[in-house]
Amino acid sequence: MTAGNFDLNDLKRRMEGAVASLKHELGGLRTGRAAISMLEPVQVDAYGSHMPLNQVATVSVPEPRLLSVQVWDKSMVKAVETAIVNSNLGLSPATEGQVIRLRIPELNEERRKELVKVAHKYAEAARVAVRHVRRDGLDVVKKLEKDHKISEDDQERHSGEVQKATDATIADIDKLLATKEKEILTV
Repeated sequence: MTAGNFDLNDLKRRMEGAVASLKHELGGLRTGRAAISMLEPVQVDAYGSHMPLNQVATVSVPEPRLLSVQVWDKSMVKAVETAIVNSNLGLSPATEGQVIRLRIPELNEERRKELVKVAHKYAEAARVAVRHVRRDGLDVVKKLEKDHKISEDDQERHSGEVQKATDATIADIDKLLATKEKEILTV
């Protein structure tokens, strides 16, 4: 979006980017059940660079509380194991050949509360990102009005549209947070 025009769809797209990022981050938070998304943040030192785990192994959920990681290249097993341990997910790998099994332990009350705090931190970061997009949009609208490219009425209407998009996106973020919080706290 340039200072010369106002594009509400561009603002909405950028706000949705913050929501998509939040969904991704919340997906990586551990609940009491095994989910492939838990390992998405894991980066493996492979072939001289950092690679997502899913580019060196297949992850599956054979049981509700077990993740199975099938490493494709035998020489990468140790690197994958190390990446999982260093990911701070609190998972202990049990390795048999090229298969790494990860038991998902029961979450204790303290860990659940910790995870809820992390989820709140992610949600707040997403809200801040959305507010930055709102500020950018309002700055463009004010500049257009100041430069007499749009009327005062248009400036107010566009500002209202930006605020409406912001409110809707923040509501989405709050809904995602509430769902994840319930998922974490439900035993």
